Amino acid sequence: MQKLFKEVAAQPNNDRWQGLTARPDTLYGRRDDVRSPFARDCNRILHSNAYRRLKHKTQVFFNIDNDHVCTRIEHVAHVESVSGTIAEYMGLNGELTRAIATGHDLGHAPFGHEGERIIDEICKKYLFSNFWHERNGLRFVDDIELLEDDNGVLRNLNLTYAVRDGIISHCGEAEGSGLFARGELIDLAADYTSPNAFSPCTWEGCVVKIADKIAYVGRDIEDAHSLGFLTGEEINSLRHIMGGNSINTTVIMHELIRDVCENSCIEGGIAFSDMGEERLYKVKKFNYEHIYGNERLNPFRKYCKLIIDELFEYFAAFYDKNNTLDALLQGNNRALCVPFVQYLSRYCNSEIVPKSLICGNLANKKIYKSLNRRDIYMQAIIDYISGMTDRYAVSAFNGLLNY
Repeated sequence: MQKLFKEVAAQPNNDRWQGLTARPDTLYGRRDDVRSPFARDCNRILHSNAYRRLKHKTQVFFNIDNDHVCTRIEHVAHVESVSGTIAEYMGLNGELTRAIATGHDLGHAPFGHEGERIIDEICKKYLFSNFWHERNGLRFVDDIELLEDDNGVLRNLNLTYAVRDGIISHCGEAEGSGLFARGELIDLAADYTSPNAFSPCTWEGCVVKIADKIAYVGRDIEDAHSLGFLTGEEINSLRHIMGGNSINTTVIMHELIRDVCENSCIEGGIAFSDMGEERLYKVKKFNYEHIYGNERLNPFRKYCKLIIDELFEYFAAFYDKNNTLDALLQGNNRALCVPFVQYLSRYCNSEIVPKSLICGNLANKKIYKSLNRRDIYMQAIIDYISGMTDRYAVSAFNGLLNY
């Protein structure tokens, strides 16, 4: 184990430790807590509903009845495993690496990247802004996900800066001359206006970013092969790319992990060798040509669009500047409307919430305020739908048929 990055790891001796461990608000303490700030963040993510819902969110292939098709939560586990191996080899902070990896995909919409594209279209139409899952992930951990404190009061997750930064910075291409941790601690909510605008502020975040790519390319191939998307000739072309006889998830991951570990250094960044970079590029190119762009996914794409568009339009029709919650409660489909009102009630000012729904144990941000602005209500619908699992979105859509 070379531990070449030990001196720049996110540890208490790091000059930026105070900024990296800073939280948006004070987090209650425990005198007997043996965890570091980053280990505590990882636990808070693990206990969140957004994390639990990842087990029923699509990675690439929509198949809610197939137990062996990769879901978003399995992908997250792979990223945690890959990034943990690399971080250990390099001497980086494993607890921070694990926390970022565990939380990196909390902002993913139902139906994977297809759902993300559909919600992006809605955002452009109604909010004149883009939707991208990294920023949505930051929104979820900052504003939406709630946990009870030691007094039973629901509060926001309140994660450290380094973990929040790793979540919003995890996407984008990782090939090239190497990934370097940026120096400045920017305002994540205000300064991040587009995906991949900044490199992560920690080397641990850089490791998760590159591990994300390593984790998905092989697993997506395994699913595509098992579902009959790939021919024998196409599998043989993959063997040629990887230079071996066996093509499976573990082989591809092993080769790319080894390559990153052997070719990364502080001066050159987190990087592949020229051969490793070429292999990753070719495998990704193969996946886009034979898997992600496969015409067999067209019915799935149309199905996703139908579900998300219909759900959005159904809820949007209830907007009433002064009485949206009441309008929803009087809606023609209580099975759909009541859960949405219960969701909204947590994030609205208490004076507009029906007395029967007021909870005295809430101390979170009221991001929807009085719900009197159309754009805020549209954002609320997007938040609600983007948090759904595939299974729940399908069930809700089917509920639209109950007049």
